[in-house]
Amino acid sequence: MDPEIIRPYVVTRGRTQPAHGRFDLISMALAVGPAPGPDAGLDPEHLRILQLCREPKSVAEIAAYLDLPAGTIRVLLGDLFDRELVSAQEPQSEVDMHDMKMYRAVLDGLRSL
Repeated sequence: MDPEIIRPYVVTRGRTQPAHGRFDLISMALAVGPAPGPDAGLDPEHLRILQLCREPKSVAEIAAYLDLPAGTIRVLLGDLFDRELVSAQEPQSEVDMHDMKMYRAVLDGLRSL
């Protein structure tokens, strides 16, 4: 069997979806609270995500840094979210994209180029 497939399967213990949250590729994750100690029962991948997310990172960025599929990162973020070790900000809905202030800001930015 291909090791590229086995590793993510083992890391997530066979899970393919997070228990809670969607975690789109552009969802932002941020570690909250103090770093957990060695007795927290977290896997090395969880700890690396927490280190990376001391500053907000997207699911896509985390996947690139850890060289793991985005689906695996979503499951691991779900674990951390359930333990209240990360906060997640989902992308804004399309309804928010109809805000005239946003369009004006984009136009002003383009004009300043």
